[in-house]
Amino acid sequence: MSLVSEEPLVNLLTVRHLLEYLAVRVFVCIVQMLRLETCQAMAVRLAWLFTDVFPVRKAVVEENFGIAFPEWDARRRHACRLAMWEHLFLFIAEIAHAPRRIHITNYREYIDFQNRDIFAQVMFDKRGVVFVTAHFGVFEILGFNSGLTGFPTYSVARTLDNPYLEAFIGRFRGATGQHLIPKDGGSERLLEVLSHGGIVGVLADQHGGKKGCWIEFFGKPASAHKAIALLSLTNDVPLCVVSCRRTTGPLRFLQQAHAVFDPRTAPPEMLTVPAVTQWFTSEFEKFIRETPEQYWWLHKRWKDHRKKKPAAEPAATA
Repeated sequence: MSLVSEEPLVNLLTVRHLLEYLAVRVFVCIVQMLRLETCQAMAVRLAWLFTDVFPVRKAVVEENFGIAFPEWDARRRHACRLAMWEHLFLFIAEIAHAPRRIHITNYREYIDFQNRDIFAQVMFDKRGVVFVTAHFGVFEILGFNSGLTGFPTYSVARTLDNPYLEAFIGRFRGATGQHLIPKDGGSERLLEVLSHGGIVGVLADQHGGKKGCWIEFFGKPASAHKAIALLSLTNDVPLCVVSCRRTTGPLRFLQQAHAVFDPRTAPPEMLTVPAVTQWFTSEFEKFIRETPEQYWWLHKRWKDHRKKKPAAEPAATA
């Protein structure tokens, strides 16, 4: 039996969680008080700070650029890194302002659509649909707008360690009909949503680890999670690759449906986990190449830890 009480440690953890929650709430309130034009000007200055003064994750971003765009020179890489940080800071401001600015009566002033027929096809499918996207553009607007227009979405995400922040984000998203399904232990809830014709949103560009499905991304092997392809193939559910990018300025978006995979109509060679995973990853690569500054280049996407097979010994000469 431990002679040291664990209660003080629990209290300290609770205090830390409360302080983190308070800091986030104050930050969100300040951002919402500022004009969006002011937030954009601040995003430009912060981007310069994170790019040229205190270069955050410069090595990772530069390595990713070297893989994805080997033809870029130093000036082009620097410009994209600067634009990426500006995009990320503006992303935060837009998410804070969206619930107060965008409503059911005016959302068309802020969000344009491409391939509406594809959206209609999958959103009214009684089997449900999985919207697949990447850390690109302002992806949070996808679920926000879907819920706003009467199509509640369920996003698969990791549960935060801070319960106060987890509840706050849940209320923030839930205000327009977005719901969260925990990444760990949420499979039953996920299948229940789809069985009732629901809409599920998944970010599918994360590293899948050693046991993931190995596919090509920008011409180099990358590991991707198998679960999305398995979900579609084993439950007869279509996948729809979507994106939402900023166009002419803050809170001006283009929401696109790029392609649909339906296991009922797909050719036999597509009915495998590697083929489906490669399909939506290739779709990601297409729209990332069009607007690379709106992709999150901050995480290591290419981590190949597979053991290399030893080279075959040369055949003995006669």
